[in-house]
Amino acid sequence: MDIINRKENPALDRVELQFQWDHSNEATPSLSQMVEAAAKAEPGADRDMVVVKNVNTRFGMSRTTGTALIYGSAESKSIEPKYVIERHSARADSTTKENTTSDEEDSQPEESEGQPEESEEGDT
Repeated sequence: MDIINRKENPALDRVELQFQWDHSNEATPSLSQMVEAAAKAEPGADRDMVVVKNVNTRFGMSRTTGTALIYGSAESKSIEPKYVIERHSARADSTTKENTTSDEEDSQPEESEGQPEESEEGDT
């Protein structure tokens, strides 16, 4: 992710980042990937205070542009429309579920370990 423009907006208690993401030979970045990258781009930013908006992927190009708004507090973030906050909280929930699911799958033993494979063919 490349930051094209950074603007501090003290009246709304946020930092506004215009970004460009070139993703050749890769899939279009997900909302959670964009939030993570924006949080890393701004020192001291909290992922939960990042809102990504105005995302546009160029047709025929591997380039995505957008705006990341990094709020200083939950109170200042409350100016965002309800559906935007819900979308970002759903992203956080799905990320948590993915991490939990992969941890649970890793902790389960595989059934085939230590057991010989059975042949489907009959004895000849």
